[in-house]
Amino acid sequence: MTELTARARALVDSPALTYRQRVQALAALAEETLDPPAVSRECADALATGLLCDLAEGHAPYRPRYLLPDYARALRQGSEFLDLPAPTDLHEAIAFLLSMYSQVPSITGYPVYLGDVDRLLEPYAEGVGDDELRRLMKLMWVTIDRSLPDAFTHANLGPDDTRVGRTILALERELLQTVPNLTLRVDAERTPDSLVLDAVQTVFACGKPHFVNHAMMCADLGADYGVVSCYNSLKVGGGSHTLVRLNLAESVARHEGDADSWLATTLPAHVALNAELMAARIRSLVEQARFFDHTWLVDEGLVSLDRFSAMFGIYGLAEAANTLTERAGGAGRYGTDPEATALGWRIVERVAELVAATEMPYCAGNGGRAFLHSQSGIDSDLGVTAGSRIPIGEEPALLEHLLAVTPNHRFFASGVSDIVHFDDTAVRNPQAVVDVVRGALAGGMRDVTFNLDSNDFIRITGYLVRKSDLAKLRATGTARHGSDVLAAGSVANSHVTDRVVKRVVSAESAPRVGG
Repeated sequence: MTELTARARALVDSPALTYRQRVQALAALAEETLDPPAVSRECADALATGLLCDLAEGHAPYRPRYLLPDYARALRQGSEFLDLPAPTDLHEAIAFLLSMYSQVPSITGYPVYLGDVDRLLEPYAEGVGDDELRRLMKLMWVTIDRSLPDAFTHANLGPDDTRVGRTILALERELLQTVPNLTLRVDAERTPDSLVLDAVQTVFACGKPHFVNHAMMCADLGADYGVVSCYNSLKVGGGSHTLVRLNLAESVARHEGDADSWLATTLPAHVALNAELMAARIRSLVEQARFFDHTWLVDEGLVSLDRFSAMFGIYGLAEAANTLTERAGGAGRYGTDPEATALGWRIVERVAELVAATEMPYCAGNGGRAFLHSQSGIDSDLGVTAGSRIPIGEEPALLEHLLAVTPNHRFFASGVSDIVHFDDTAVRNPQAVVDVVRGALAGGMRDVTFNLDSNDFIRITGYLVRKSDLAKLRATGTARHGSDVLAAGSVANSHVTDRVVKRVVSAESAPRVGG
């Protein structure tokens, strides 16, 4: 029996996998038999030795990593492929979207983007009573969790206040599901405090939603953007061909000099290698697999190649800054020491400069360039901090934490997330948390994400898992949500439950990053 046959046999016989998980695992195994997109020997070595990481996208790209269909257009025009006319009421609109979700690909095997659900469904809710609206939305929300069991499935709300949006927040507090992930877009003028407060109280119950800076996102991506998967932001009607990440900690480890020489020589060379791998994967998807030539989403105008780009991810910023600080004779740590933190900002700015100067094929959605992304880590990461975050367990007090990470956010148009861990003082002072959210966004944060240490939910990187589901996985070896298995690895390897817990005393004492 060959090794490949043995692995396939083990997957088929595994009692820990559901039927759909078996199918996905077997498909990934089959893809490994193909040759990966051709790159230089130096690039291949960088991938094999951990300088670069393709996040297990597979040897033969045949669907974009993240895809954001224009659901609003689909509802307006109907779908010939789905044999569905344009819906005329809320029942039909919900059925239409659920049917469409089942046909939207992504790297996870499930759709990573469900659309701006409140904006999509609000017109159909006119004339529908509150009880009926809640009943129908509950059926939709439960169906999403049961049929798309992956916490990278993501829905958006806001920035405007709607009945559908308020109903979804209430249902989140009732159902306590990890699926779908959720983001509230917050606009300083359009989003009322009462909606932000409602969302904050929802986070207390179930860890959702994220809060995203709507003005900043519109400035970088235009008004038609969506937040998908963990917290990744891309253009609606487009998406990201691929996400390949550069390990900054490893890059520094391969350089013997100081910060200036690394920034001038080694870092540009490593950025070029990451870009080479990205370009090879993009060309394979577009030119060889020809995804955009034979998908109904393009045929019906719901996705367009000219709205696509790719995501250049970085991680290990903290370790890179710490090592370079030590080489200069310093002892400070990124996130708590001003000099080490400022060096971290300088590194991000230099990476952004290099990425912006690098042409990428089929990336018209960002002027022929990749989007820079603060990649939030995976379950197998050991001893390296996600994205541009402060290492877990080293986070300073709340205001100092926000001030340390905020300067990086402007560079990451396709997403950056810093997770703040609160204790129950936040629950007793919800308006103070609203002030934290408002102040952080006004001060330049792109995404505000917080977690409560006392509920059943753990924010892993950008997605959620229930502590009770992890306990069930440990006891039975099985999980209905495939993302739970990844979460278990992150809890074990990255110690995400060890984040420093912060207190919130009152609204008057809440820190305001933006004044």
